[in-house]
Amino acid sequence: MNAMAPTDQTKPRFSPLGTTGMIFEAPGAFDIEHQQRIWAMADAVGTWDGVREAVPGMTNLTVLFATPPRDIDTFGERIIALWNSGISKAVTGKTLDLPIVYGGEGGPHLADVSSLTGLSVEEVVGIHSAPTYTVYAVGSHAGYCYLGGLDPRLFVPRRAVPLLSIPGGSLSIAGAQTGVSASAGPSGWHTIGSADISFFDPTRQPPSLLRPGDSIRFHPEKVLS
Repeated sequence: MNAMAPTDQTKPRFSPLGTTGMIFEAPGAFDIEHQQRIWAMADAVGTWDGVREAVPGMTNLTVLFATPPRDIDTFGERIIALWNSGISKAVTGKTLDLPIVYGGEGGPHLADVSSLTGLSVEEVVGIHSAPTYTVYAVGSHAGYCYLGGLDPRLFVPRRAVPLLSIPGGSLSIAGAQTGVSASAGPSGWHTIGSADISFFDPTRQPPSLLRPGDSIRFHPEKVLS
């Protein structure tokens, strides 16, 4: 997981991913208006000749080629021009209300976040569960949702020593982001709770439970010490 908000650069830029794709990195703020422009670009670029898929990320767009362009610089400049056009896409997606058990065995770092922020455990839970979070992008691992909307009072650095594995359904926090793991795996984030949910199921259509533009509301089911 990329725990910190993307770097605020001043100019759009692109770089090749071998001969099979390229990545476009957008400048500006880490906010919903920014992501709406990325979503619109993904829709548009996905229809271009030679493009197999355009995947929206956090302040970036990954383009995978069916047929590599003859001139990658010309292709990249075309994408930059699309960004500069201000194209945007507002999405009214579904909202997932997700019960969370904060703290306890499934949230071992809740007290650490309390100490780092100077807030009580109850305040951390209240602040964290107050917003409606927007899914900015889906990635990192299958089904994982990058969320926008975390209160700045809960911005904390990554853990000094990452964990080798946390269970799927772990609710974690680091930098400007928070999210629930879609599967077990390593993490350098602070795990503050857990949820009983499957964000990705290869037998389901679509396999990912949520898409960019959908929303999540976290509801404290229990707060354990």
